Amino acid sequence: MNFHFREALLQMRGNFTATFSTLITMTLTLLILGFVVLLTLNVDRTLAQLESQVEIAAFLGDGADGASLARQVRNQPQVTDVKLIGRAQVLSEMNRDYPYAQEAATLAGNPFPDTLRLRVAQVSDSKAVAEFVRALPGVTDVEYGAGYVDQTVKTLSAVRGAGYTLVGLLLIGTLFNILSAVRVAIYARRNEIGVMRLLGATRGFIRAPHLIEGVLLGLLAGLIASGVLAPSYLQLSRRVQELVPVLPIITDAPTVSPILLGLLLLGVLVGLVGSLVATRRYLRELE
Repeated sequence: MNFHFREALLQMRGNFTATFSTLITMTLTLLILGFVVLLTLNVDRTLAQLESQVEIAAFLGDGADGASLARQVRNQPQVTDVKLIGRAQVLSEMNRDYPYAQEAATLAGNPFPDTLRLRVAQVSDSKAVAEFVRALPGVTDVEYGAGYVDQTVKTLSAVRGAGYTLVGLLLIGTLFNILSAVRVAIYARRNEIGVMRLLGATRGFIRAPHLIEGVLLGLLAGLIASGVLAPSYLQLSRRVQELVPVLPIITDAPTVSPILLGLLLLGVLVGLVGSLVATRRYLRELE
């Protein structure tokens, strides 16, 4: 093992340009991946909070059978909760927020209609449920914050999708960089490898230094990425919380720590797989 480890270090030093390029690419990939995962967790938590707060209000016309409409709406699979609020209760709630509403009601009567308040399982279902309720007889109007909800869902989904796409491309680029680095190392030592094969060296013995090199690169990239990600994310999250206190930003160690550990393991795995594929492929070419 000492021999293979020493050989791996010699290869890394001998192919410094390829090794350094691979290390930088892997580090950036893991760093971006960590940020994307944390961003996705924050997006999911924000969507969950948004889902818990988004409420669809259906205003009923005079003479509408609110109980019957509530039963129809409750049968929809996207709907998780339905409440029928009488016009008197709506006025009472408005009085808490707008004291002048009672004075207006005294002069002109209660202007508020009976209202169905709905909650949906996913915020993306809001539009479909709202359109269904709007078409029911007896419903005069429906409100659910269409501009805010729809735009928020689209933006958060686009950010998440773009992040995953970028990480996928970077991972592919990292694998190709590892393949290139290992290929350079193998061809640089092709005469030595030929002698080793003549002396009876097995494929495993020949491949061992290259596999160790890939693991070391992955481990080093993971350590650097984790070391940069942790303080950067915590500082950024504190800044975001100061600017937008209502956002449920993730800062707890039980959630962040597994992601940092996952970066280390992923770096080792990518380095090992890349080296394994490269050595298998290019040793066949030398035969």
